[in-house]
Amino acid sequence: MSAKPNVTPLETEATFTEEGLDARALITRTDKKGIITFASKAYQDMTKYSKEELIGKPHNIVRHPFMPKAVFKKMWDTINNAKSWNGIIVNKRKDGKHYWVKVYINPMDKEGNIVSEPSKIEGFIALRKEPSKEEIQKAVKLYKKLKALESK
Repeated sequence: MSAKPNVTPLETEATFTEEGLDARALITRTDKKGIITFASKAYQDMTKYSKEELIGKPHNIVRHPFMPKAVFKKMWDTINNAKSWNGIIVNKRKDGKHYWVKVYINPMDKEGNIVSEPSKIEGFIALRKEPSKEEIQKAVKLYKKLKALESK
């Protein structure tokens, strides 16, 4: 597996509308370990990574350093127990800009069906849409508190 790209986060936000993606969902599929097996064209367009740069890479290729580890622990605990998870996430693009998403993740079997038994999980499907400004503001407040706790 190749190394995660060293992209410096910028203070510049990219929006779905700015990228011409306001009516499109960003979709990815991963295996059980979070390795990307599918990335929609809209996801590629938003992240600025090509399909070749995404497939076979860990999904954390887009992780923004502002994101608290506790959010991802809760997410993994939930989806590994064959439960759906949703939340607000800030990601980092290849060009360093960040973007916010409201993400919905479901565990799936090898045929792509949503499952409710952990033993049947073969991977995950994630659908992302643009969150509201209010949802982003609420997430920022919470994540600042969580990051402060992490640094102690």
